[in-house]
Amino acid sequence: MTGRADFSEQEWELLCEGPAAAGMVALTASTGGSFRESWVLAKSYAEAREQHGENELLDALVAEEPSVKPYSSPEELEQQGLDRLSEAVRLLEQRATRGEVHGYKHFTLDVAASVAEAHREEIAGVTPEERAAIEKIAASLNPPPEPSDR
Repeated sequence: MTGRADFSEQEWELLCEGPAAAGMVALTASTGGSFRESWVLAKSYAEAREQHGENELLDALVAEEPSVKPYSSPEELEQQGLDRLSEAVRLLEQRATRGEVHGYKHFTLDVAASVAEAHREEIAGVTPEERAAIEKIAASLNPPPEPSDR
């Protein structure tokens, strides 16, 4: 089992930022409604806390409040946030079990989808921009391997 103690403070911050950044990318992909989506983002963490015990890494991650570094624009959030999400997945692939990596990816995608669904309740459908954002998030969760130093 992999836990918080297996990572430096900076690495842990990177891992914690990923799911929240994905939710914020979905939130800012389309105009309108940020309050409900922000609430759903926090609710996703609370619901994951209730499923405590299946994944030690995820349990430690959702025990903390979701937080995202401040970005100056939605474009910067998307670019840098998704780059950092890919970096977090690469780190997990090096240190965590396959199940823990899968749990992290699944949780992150669920957070983004929940945020998009919350907006759907307000405007009768997930927007094309939100669908595109979720596709970008999914791609970030499956980054290509880093080039080796040969």
